[in-house]
Amino acid sequence: MTLSYDNVSVGQALPALTLEPINRTTLALFAGASGDHNPVHIDIDFARKAGMPDVFAHGMLSMAWLGRLLTHWVPQMQLREINTRFAGITHLGHIITCTGRVVEKFENEGAKLVRVEIQSANQYGEVKILGDAVIAI
Repeated sequence: MTLSYDNVSVGQALPALTLEPINRTTLALFAGASGDHNPVHIDIDFARKAGMPDVFAHGMLSMAWLGRLLTHWVPQMQLREINTRFAGITHLGHIITCTGRVVEKFENEGAKLVRVEIQSANQYGEVKILGDAVIAI
């Protein structure tokens, strides 16, 4: 079925996106791709000096995964707005699942839009990012 404003309903869940466990290679690759070489994400000695037990994932990596959740549901050009807030640290070994749920349908200046609540959480149910997105349907 093709996604349309008429066949999207409030409460509808987006297909979940579950990622592989966070590992050092992923963090190093993301640092290179993003240009964010903050040593707390890639240098265990630096992370420990900062009071952390080990390196941990970039917040923007987790946001990228939420973007992927949305673009697996609709083409990127339909995204109008993404708002997020960080709620927790994503540590090595965490298995992140991104989820979304339609919470509102509305029209603005002739555009048919939906608001989707989005979040990422680890395998223990600990939320890492909360947010919402506005999507043109």
